[in-house]
Amino acid sequence: MAIFALYDINNCYASAEKLFSPKLKDRPVVVLSSNDGCVVARSAEAKALKVPMGIPWFKMLDQARQYGIVALSSNYELYGDLSNRVVSVLRQFTPHLEVYSIDESFLSLDGFSHLDLEDYGRAIRERVLQWVGLPGCVGIGLSKTQAKISNFMAKKGLAGRDGVCNLLSMPASQLDDLLGRIEVAEVWGVGRKIDAQLQSMGITTVKDLRDADPSMIRQRFSVVLERTVRELNGVSCLALEEVAPDKKQIMVSRSFGQYAYAFSELCDAVATYTTRAAEKLRAQDSVATAMLVFIETNYFREDEPQYHNSYRLTFPEATSDTRDLVQYALKALRRIYRRGYGFKKCGMMLTDIRPKEAVQASLFAPAPGESRSDKIMSLMDDINSKWGRGAIRVAAVAAEHPWAMRRERKTPCYTTRGDELPEIGRAHV
Repeated sequence: MAIFALYDINNCYASAEKLFSPKLKDRPVVVLSSNDGCVVARSAEAKALKVPMGIPWFKMLDQARQYGIVALSSNYELYGDLSNRVVSVLRQFTPHLEVYSIDESFLSLDGFSHLDLEDYGRAIRERVLQWVGLPGCVGIGLSKTQAKISNFMAKKGLAGRDGVCNLLSMPASQLDDLLGRIEVAEVWGVGRKIDAQLQSMGITTVKDLRDADPSMIRQRFSVVLERTVRELNGVSCLALEEVAPDKKQIMVSRSFGQYAYAFSELCDAVATYTTRAAEKLRAQDSVATAMLVFIETNYFREDEPQYHNSYRLTFPEATSDTRDLVQYALKALRRIYRRGYGFKKCGMMLTDIRPKEAVQASLFAPAPGESRSDKIMSLMDDINSKWGRGAIRVAAVAAEHPWAMRRERKTPCYTTRGDELPEIGRAHV
């Protein structure tokens, strides 16, 4: 019998910020998006104040002053490192685990049914809290979708105890009552469009969807939603993805902290983004054969001149070499750049990605990994891994980026950068 558990970090970004700043305890905290624009994460205290997700920060300055809301810039390096630490703890509780997102992981508990699963879930939660310092909830069910709903119940305090909910031990009548009180929009994979269609059919709660005819759901919607119905009934249709599949496209794009007018600034930005995409490409041992580069002005400022364009090009040979990819990217940028505009965003996307071993080589080409390019890129990645991103880079990438994303409220990367560790001042005698 398949048994799944879902571990979810509570208010991940906000909890990570509070972990290293005791003065934020019990204070409402929000984390802002790129360029300190909109709210993308909220602490429990901020949620209690009904701070909406996605609201621009400037629109809630009065509310922030009134209630003492603290706003912080996104610190993705810190969040990513803490997430990896949580996953390393979770791996001690199961041989099979799927990292679903930065704050969620599915655990297979097959063969654990002889244990008290609620106690086991509490042990997971307490170990993560003790070793990493982040709070979380555990939901347990016979499918991944059931584990999701169970986790929702635990997080909202609808069922379970100590942040753990186990649907396997819940009486059928209690489960029916709970599912009948949860809106169908809370089901994993039910978006706004599907929610509206289900509502029009009288399917308004999770219980309604669970009890719907799977064949009818497939006919009216898709096989994906049919699987969701079966999963809600405890039939596992979605297996764990223990190894993340290789990406078919890799995109890197950011809004600028300030307008970029000069071609040289855009060259720096495009080269920087291409370098990061190339690193991701090599990390999955793949190569790309095409690329898309785009630039755009700030379409929110209708009083300013507007321009946006993109250019796609195909490479003569598949590659993952940063040097080659940067050259192609700058070639595409030259095709679309126009003077006289203040650009707010640019980006690039690698497409037609395939495994390196699947590329047809010429008769005299060296074996994969043995070419001069492969050796140089391997050395470059090793150096940057040891000494930090940008320790060695192509000449098109500047040492400093005036266009870089604005993060004026960013906290230190406490766990990954020694130069950002807190310092204790020396008393003067």
